[in-house]
Amino acid sequence: MRNEKILLVDDEQGILEIYEVLLRKEGYRHIKKASNGQEALASIQASEYDLIVLDVMLPDIEGFQLCNQIRQYTQIPILFVTARSSDLDMLTGLAIGGDDYITKPFNPLELMARINAQLRRHGIYVNGNSMKPTVWDYGSLLVKKDEGQVSLRGEDVHLTAKEFELLIFFCKYPNRIFTVNQLYENVWNDASFGDEKTVVMHISKLRRKIEVNHKNPEIIINLKGIGYKFVPPTRGKIE
Repeated sequence: MRNEKILLVDDEQGILEIYEVLLRKEGYRHIKKASNGQEALASIQASEYDLIVLDVMLPDIEGFQLCNQIRQYTQIPILFVTARSSDLDMLTGLAIGGDDYITKPFNPLELMARINAQLRRHGIYVNGNSMKPTVWDYGSLLVKKDEGQVSLRGEDVHLTAKEFELLIFFCKYPNRIFTVNQLYENVWNDASFGDEKTVVMHISKLRRKIEVNHKNPEIIINLKGIGYKFVPPTRGKIE
């Protein structure tokens, strides 16, 4: 029997029943269902979950917008399962905070594999020290959170407090896309109201200090119109 708690959000009762049957076959027992965004949000505020399976097309609020609201309460994995199959939809879902994206009609085996993978990663993050490092050693780039130290190819890199916080945040969530608003809310701990320039300016300054060529960055990548992601340098990559 699995102890993870899963929230299923879809306005089609038949789909919710399919999800539940698949999950119970895998041993999951703590399953909650919601048929609209308001119901889902109320459930998230009232209880803790380990995974949310979320449809995009809900009757009261778009799933992408709901995802943004959920991220104000929790960073647990969100798996989009939707009929919206365009590349733009998928990129949007991942950019606004989704952890995975699968389209309908789906292969039940693939869906369960993705759910299990997300829960496994989340479990390691919550319970395992290996996913909560205070030191990130990328070979040429070394970041020590507790010591407040960053070095590039053995030379100390002097960052401002906010540049350091921004780099630490990126190190915690490698290869994940964040919008400018999400970066501002998480690093500056405030809602973003016209502060796009603040984030862009700090990213520009950080790039100048950790990139070999800040005009052609390879570590902090900008996906035009979507957001930024941190691509950890492999050992020796920029040596």
